[in-house]
Amino acid sequence: MDGCKDEIEDGVSMMGSDEEITTRIPTQAQSLVEGSGTVLVSEFKPVADVDYLQELLAIQQQGPRAIGFFGTRNMGFMHQELIEILSYAMVITKNHIYTSGASGTNAAVIRGALRAEKPELLTVILPQSLKKQPPESQELLSKVKNVIEKPHNDHLPLLEASRLCNMDIISHVQQVICFAFHDSKLLMETCNEAKNLRKIVTLFYLD
Repeated sequence: MDGCKDEIEDGVSMMGSDEEITTRIPTQAQSLVEGSGTVLVSEFKPVADVDYLQELLAIQQQGPRAIGFFGTRNMGFMHQELIEILSYAMVITKNHIYTSGASGTNAAVIRGALRAEKPELLTVILPQSLKKQPPESQELLSKVKNVIEKPHNDHLPLLEASRLCNMDIISHVQQVICFAFHDSKLLMETCNEAKNLRKIVTLFYLD
């Protein structure tokens, strides 16, 4: 499913709020997956907003939180493996993962979360009804305990249904993690909307 100054976050890591694991995602200057291109990590934060920084700090110290995963359908095997690891790490550190049901990023997030064997910490929100999803997605979704369908959006174009779905996911979470290309229009809109709603937004560029 596809203002103010952006600031680079120096050390985005795969951890819960207080529980750290050994694998860390590199900073912007580092290659995330050797041989498969450099992935840049950026954090949207207002420059001089003390209240927002206090909220961000409070979220980081509160312990497990709700995290929304978004991203492109089009990505290589190595990037999908990385996302699976990140999703798995987030769930085993007791964060609740929200995502949608498309191929690519969403499927990788679901596979990683399922590996953690904590079904109550994964919620998949679909843009339309389950029957509108491709067969491979339906097969994976059959393993997910919490699937929310939107049959009332079946009459909408997929792009519009996906936009509404993304906004719904944002409403449930405190933090957004997104994997996108610079020309991924819907994903950029989603990140900007999350930023405007004062969510923590971590954006990984795949190009």
